[in-house]
Amino acid sequence: MRIPAEPRVIIRACPDYDVERLRRIYREGMEELNLRPFGRTLVKPNLVAAGEMFPYAYTRPECGEAMLKALRDVGAGSMQELAVGERCGITVPTRLAFKESGWDDVIGRVGGVERYCFEETQQVEIPLSHPTRLRDYLFTPEPVARADFFVNMPKFKAHPWTTVTFSMKNYIGIQDDRHRLIDHDHKLNEKIADLQYIIQPQFIAIDAITAGEGRMLTPTPFNLGLVIMGNSQVAFDAVCAAIIGLDPRSIDHVRLAEDNGFGTTDLSKIKITGDVSFAEAKARAKGFKVGLIRVEQYFEGSKITAYAGPPPEPEHSDYCWGGCPGAIEEAIEILRVYDAECDAKMPRMHVVFGNYQGPIAAGPGEKVIFIGDCAQWSGQLQGKLVQIRSKYQDRSTLDPHHAHHDDIFAKLATTTAKTAATRNESHMRLEGCPVSVAEQVLALVAVGGLKNPYTDPRQVSTFARGYLGWRSRVFLNRLQNKRYQEHGSFAARGQAAPEMARTTGK
Repeated sequence: MRIPAEPRVIIRACPDYDVERLRRIYREGMEELNLRPFGRTLVKPNLVAAGEMFPYAYTRPECGEAMLKALRDVGAGSMQELAVGERCGITVPTRLAFKESGWDDVIGRVGGVERYCFEETQQVEIPLSHPTRLRDYLFTPEPVARADFFVNMPKFKAHPWTTVTFSMKNYIGIQDDRHRLIDHDHKLNEKIADLQYIIQPQFIAIDAITAGEGRMLTPTPFNLGLVIMGNSQVAFDAVCAAIIGLDPRSIDHVRLAEDNGFGTTDLSKIKITGDVSFAEAKARAKGFKVGLIRVEQYFEGSKITAYAGPPPEPEHSDYCWGGCPGAIEEAIEILRVYDAECDAKMPRMHVVFGNYQGPIAAGPGEKVIFIGDCAQWSGQLQGKLVQIRSKYQDRSTLDPHHAHHDDIFAKLATTTAKTAATRNESHMRLEGCPVSVAEQVLALVAVGGLKNPYTDPRQVSTFARGYLGWRSRVFLNRLQNKRYQEHGSFAARGQAAPEMARTTGK
């Protein structure tokens, strides 16, 4: 992984999503950076969520079409493969996100482009050896591990776990569900820093034409009218952070990546060019709201009262920015978009995270939900002693080789059953580390009697087709992997396994 000696960021004006204008901007950006795509060229957009409920959450398809055409313009004759790959938000099939985002249509129009749903591909084990690593290895999809020229196409957005999601945070989508959720807790920023060791992008181009402020899945549109490109991930994120008035080193994963040698946040050492000056870009972004807000403050004035104690390592943090509290903020925003009467229907309830030691002001009939393995509390609820003990397992006990996937229908069944079983109880508990956005959506639906987006008749058949296609592909992968193991794996196919990596069909 070569880190550019001269980090460069290009800021270009782009008032709309005109494909030919974007194509020219990307082509000129690659030429200015002296880049030529080659070999297996892989484009990674941000398609965390797509469709009419999430209009500002993802990298727009016009950007994708322009990028694929620009790569062909610049890299004609040098690319062995041109592909797009992503893992959208967990529990939703990525093939559904490709369809609903419009990227499937783009891939069809451009032609000759491979599409990779990362949860459906073989996974490759990557060893880690740097001193600050969370674990000794992690997994990534085969197309990422073997990419020769990697293009990162994030969306310029705020984020409730990590402050912002620019280039580096987009890496959470280069793992499938099982491996993505491991360490997606109060160590999320460290996890993002570790993911940088898998691959570094040669070319970065962020969709900052209509940026997303405040949230991650349901952000408020913010017109920036910019396309920002670069060749160094840390430098790129540093410039984007500075544009919205943040000290880049105040964003933990940016600081950690810089400390690990992946680039500089010192703006004086970054060459910034383009037809929009850095000062003008800052002026355009004035007032941009980030997503970092504690859950107690977030729910003030609503029918939900939140309580948050420290996570299992309070010496490092007094709040779990990377886990369950942020997930419930995204969950309620999804439900507010989906069900216009969400807040009116919602009964008074209380949600508790971490090792909370204070009082819970729950009145008669008000449900208390303890969320996450590290939830811990002791006290009286409706005249009865309630003791919630931590079920948190230290990360050293979690082996990614044995990680398993709980799909959305399993989550729907278990959450519905748990809610029904505790209907007349003062409280219930959701286990997991973290408890995902999807599970918290289902819990709020069950407790609040809200519309369930996962069982909406308007989209259930489309979702089911995507789900069955995904699960079928994973099953075939397991059969293929077993056959490869029986016949010498990569050697049987006349291929060399990547250095320091091991492929698994998990």
